[in-house]
Amino acid sequence: MKEIRFFYAPDVAADAELPADEAAHCLRVLRLQAGDEIRLTDGKGMFYKAEITTATGKRCLFKVLEAVPHPKEWSGHLHLALAPTKNMDRIEWLAATEIGFDELTFLDCRYSERKVVKTERIDKILVSAMKQSHKARKPLLNGMEDFKRFVARPFAGQKFIAHCYDEADVAGVAKASEDKAMDGGKPFLLDELDAGQDALVLVGPEGDFSIDEVRLAQAHGFRSVSLGRSRLRTETAALVAVHLMHIRHARM
Repeated sequence: MKEIRFFYAPDVAADAELPADEAAHCLRVLRLQAGDEIRLTDGKGMFYKAEITTATGKRCLFKVLEAVPHPKEWSGHLHLALAPTKNMDRIEWLAATEIGFDELTFLDCRYSERKVVKTERIDKILVSAMKQSHKARKPLLNGMEDFKRFVARPFAGQKFIAHCYDEADVAGVAKASEDKAMDGGKPFLLDELDAGQDALVLVGPEGDFSIDEVRLAQAHGFRSVSLGRSRLRTETAALVAVHLMHIRHARM
């Protein structure tokens, strides 16, 4: 069976021409021609069956044969906010996840290793992951935001912060025992998520959030959670958070 190729055409309803980078891949790499059938997604929840009508030089025009709404595979709005690591390859690997989420924000925290992120490249990776996984929605990508301002913003849904501190330390109280669990007394994220509700999870830098940042987030309604008993790297923790949100919110 011949593989169906997906292309990203965000303005498909108004413009029957592939964007320049998509046209280059279609014509130069795949060598598709006029008359060939392709699949399009607008990144907003629609798939389109289309036929190439013109394939000349750098331009690829098409006509839409059928529009197919694609229900989202999960309920609620899933938002991941994390402090990017110094090694952007690891963050690009995270962005390429095919699991699926709705929004990605980068945080500038006290212990952040990176203060600037070029979102253009990350956006291209999100598009590629969307096409490869045959999804019809591209996550909303936000640039770097100050942690203090971000946690103070209103969010209509559940809010969580994943960190490595013991809850007694965050609360500033004496521990009942030195025999503390690896999760620091925090509930597991999967157990706290309510299916159908919007969810926002914060993941800190390699050096974790500062304890004052955790306290500030809690003051703004974020709940501390554990992602398991293993100590995780930033991008692994972020992927685990996305996966747990997806498990709870997936439509079977």
